[in-house]
Amino acid sequence: MNPTLLILAAGMGSRYGGLKQLDQMGPNGETIMDYSVKYALESGYGKVVFVIRRSMEADFKKYVMSRYEDKIPVQCVFQELDMLPEGFSVHPERKKPYGTAHAILVAKEAVKEPFTVINADDFYGREAFEVMADFLKKAPATELPTYSMVGYRLDKTLSEHGTVSRGVCSTDEQGFLKTIVENRKIGYTENGIENNEENLHNLFKGDEPVSMNFWGFTPDFFDCLNGLFVEFLNENQDNITAEFPIPNVVSYLMNNGKARVKVLHSNAEWFGVTYQEDRPAVVARLAELK
Repeated sequence: MNPTLLILAAGMGSRYGGLKQLDQMGPNGETIMDYSVKYALESGYGKVVFVIRRSMEADFKKYVMSRYEDKIPVQCVFQELDMLPEGFSVHPERKKPYGTAHAILVAKEAVKEPFTVINADDFYGREAFEVMADFLKKAPATELPTYSMVGYRLDKTLSEHGTVSRGVCSTDEQGFLKTIVENRKIGYTENGIENNEENLHNLFKGDEPVSMNFWGFTPDFFDCLNGLFVEFLNENQDNITAEFPIPNVVSYLMNNGKARVKVLHSNAEWFGVTYQEDRPAVVARLAELK
């Protein structure tokens, strides 16, 4: 069964100052998503599902989906604040989306096969798609659900223009994920590579594997998300900024013996645009691609 590519494209791009998803940074007007879809096609993916907001639908269909419709089946699903389980309502002061795990959950009816999750505005490299597709196609069915992620070197994922949030990973001897710790303010300082969150100052060597939101799941993951999202909402009814991110869900499943995650390695290069100042470097790197 060919896997599906699920692209998270509903982000608001607050630090970037606009919709990175639709920014044409390639030499022929390509968005970063164009490269992801191209590499997914070449790696044997059978469908692409985009998670967007309804307000983006017209522009998204015109400028993005029209590029792919004659090459691969494509579909949009919507992530909105009011997409909640029965019995819950949106806090009147909440403006921020619920996070990446909620973005996956809204695609439940559109994805029935093994699938890969990526960000719309990150360049992951061709080999990462090949490695992930191979894993999803060949992974045997096991009693314990086995998911996957592509790990990248921390020092290859930083911005020169400000701090970034990175999930720093550790693995066991078999290459399965042990821990993933979200560090929300990693950047270059006079001490080296450092996380500068309040009351948390971690130094890093730079070769640590990090998650860049390149995940591989099987459809049973949706069932896990349903229950955990209800728990999240119950615990955060009055927290209008709380998020429901993928790393938190994965960590919970691992820590409770409900799943394991294989960390896949490749020589693929990652780059992205967190800040508007990152854009010229990304444009230059895309221009260098053959």
